[in-house]
Order: sequence, then C-alpha cells, then structure tokens
Amino acid sequence: MIINKYSSDNSNFGTIITTLGNEIGKDGKPADQELLGNSIPDVLPILPVRGIVVYPLTAVPLTVGQPRSVNLIDDVSNNDRIIGLVTSKNPDIETPGPDELYRIGTAAAVHRLMKTPDGTIRLLVQGIARISIGDYIDTKPYLKAQVELHPETREKGIKLEALVRTTVKQFENLAHLVPSIPEEMIPTALNIDDPRQLAYAIATYLRIDLKLAQKLLEQDRVSSKLKQLLTVLGREIEVLELGHKLQKDAHTEMEGMQREYFLREQLKAIQRELGEGDEATLEVDEFRSKISAAGMPDEAHKEATRELERLSKLPTASAEYGVIRTYLDCITSLPWTNVTTDNLDLKHAQTVLNEDHYGLMPIKERILEFLAVRKLRLDRRPSRPVKSIDQIRHEREGVILCLVGPPGVGKTS
Repeated sequence: MIINKYSSDNSNFGTIITTLGNEIGKDGKPADQELLGNSIPDVLPILPVRGIVVYPLTAVPLTVGQPRSVNLIDDVSNNDRIIGLVTSKNPDIETPGPDELYRIGTAAAVHRLMKTPDGTIRLLVQGIARISIGDYIDTKPYLKAQVELHPETREKGIKLEALVRTTVKQFENLAHLVPSIPEEMIPTALNIDDPRQLAYAIATYLRIDLKLAQKLLEQDRVSSKLKQLLTVLGREIEVLELGHKLQKDAHTEMEGMQREYFLREQLKAIQRELGEGDEATLEVDEFRSKISAAGMPDEAHKEATRELERLSKLPTASAEYGVIRTYLDCITSLPWTNVTTDNLDLKHAQTVLNEDHYGLMPIKERILEFLAVRKLRLDRRPSRPVKSIDQIRHEREGVILCLVGPPGVGKTS
C-alpha cells in the first residue's frame, strides 16, 4: 500500500479532493468532518499502511493485498465503513503488529472499493480526523484497537494567515516545477479556508521522508505543521530548480559540442578546398607516430598528446599552429631512450678544456669537479647490467650543470 509521490497515481488527486470535499464540506469548511469525527466509534479496525501517512481531510487511493487486510475491508464494507489508518514504522514489514505501528493515526471512511481478479482490493479512503491509538483488543482476523479523537490545536491571528499565504505561494511555485501536480490543485488550495486542511492537502503531494510525514501528522499546532511544510517546500523547490538548471546546462553543453563539431567539419572542408587539409593531416599523423616511437615518460607523453590534439584542431595559417609544431618537433627529437657511455677521464677533459677555451678557470674547475664526483660515484657502485631505460631514469641522481653566458663564448662546445 505504497503511493509514490509525483507519480501518475496522484494525477487525479485534485479532482478526488475537490469532489469529496464538496461531499463532506462546503466552501472549504469541513463542518461535516467534525460531525463525522464526533461519531467515530471507540473501537476501530486498524488497517496498517506502509510507506505513506494518510492525513485527515484528504483522499488517498490504497491497494490492499494481505489476507488480514482483505478480511478487514470485507467486514467494514458491510458496516459503517469507518477504519483506522496507522502507518508502519518499518515499510519492509509486510504484516506489522501493534508494536511496529505508530500511536497516532487517522480515522478514515472507505468511499469506494473495487476487487481485482488477483484477489487484491483497490479502495479510496477519505481521512476524517486524527486519532490516538490505545490498547489493541484483537489481532485476529485483523487488528482492532481502542481509539480516541486527537484534535489539533485551533489557532487564529495574523501570523497564521501569513503562514497560510506563504505556504500557498510556495506550493504554487512547486506546482509549476512538477508537471504531475494537476493544475486544478492550485485553485483548490487557494479556496481552502481551513489551515489544517490546507496543510494536509499539500503534504499529500510532497516527497517527504516517512518519519517527517508522521511528525507532521503528530504536530498539535497547525502553525507548526505549516512551518514544517515550508521547510520541505523550500527544499523541494531548490532541488527541482537545481535539477532544471543542470538539465539546461547539459543541453547547452550538448548544443555547444554539436556546434563545435559542425564548425570543425566545415573547417576541414575549407582546408581541403585550400589544399591544406591533406598536408595538415599528414603532419599530425607523422607527429603521432614520432610521439609513440620516442619512448617518453608518461608525463611527457601525455603532454605531447595533448598538444598534438590542439594542433589537429588549428588551421595551418594560425600563429599558434607554428608554436605548437615547433614544440612537438623539439620534444620528439629529444633522445628519450638513447644511452651513451660517459667519458669520465679527468686528464682528457682538462686537456680539451684548456685547448679549446681560454681562461674561464672557475667554470673549468666546476666541470672537472662535476666529472670527478660522477667518476667517484660510479667506482663505488657495484657493477650490474642495466635492464631498461626506466631503471636508468629511476636510479640516476645528481646535478645538471647550467652554463650561463652571452652568445659565442663557448657554452655549447
């Protein structure tokens, strides 16, 4: 007996509430409800409901399938049709006992019922008044309990009127965001004079946690019910507006991607007409092959691939195209996997430096010092075969010399 909020099952709630409201009360004033409330028996058959809370002054469709519940409906359909609807604390329990039910429920009248071929019963119930559950006097063939009317605290004043108007306005805002809320429900809510009936009617439509829904029923003051509703309405509106914004952003992004795709296809067609397309495509493919064969580390490979993707989307006449092309030329020509044997002969190095460069004594001393440290570290390291270039990168430690000076002084040589 679970009703999903905002589902097609609720599409006729506005009509149901309006129709039954006219049957039970005039001009939104539930006078006959009070009359029915005063005639509620002291002992009622209790129909447990799972997953929802049925409020007074509202109409709710239910489906009954448990044998115990079917027996209950069969019995009351031949009598006064007044039952007690009490929410189960745990919706997963199919046949809850007295201890699994809340102590505050709703006395309701069974207005219509229809038996289906599979043995279940569909019925329409109208909440009459709030009741508190006393002792359970019977559990077979179905639950029966002593009940007592538990009326809400009546309030008046400008604060309550402000709460009512704000609640109606927020519900109107929500209705514009939820297509499944029928349009006739808005004028129906506007015409409800009883704040208590307004609170219960709106709560029927909201996606409220079961415990919060039960708390709303148990609130004695109508103003407290409306304040709780405003909190739930505000959150629902915020969530729905955010959802609509995300949908709009996703739609805009999709349109942007499609537009970009078409523009790039047009650009490729123009490049082909200008004779640029084939050359640019070949160049991109060539760079792609060079990047794959260069043996770069993961970080360098990722960056080179990213720049190549940018290059493929640029026209060859673009200034940025030339910059990226030069960068890729440089990065793919680096000796990523080439390994050479270092010449660490200090005497030979000193001879070459003195013959090829005049002066520069501090620089020569620093270079010789660098080579001496490399040779010393190599002599102390145990000899073992090198397995891969990655192992060399991982084990290579030390410094890299940086030669600074104007052009033509011999830095490269």
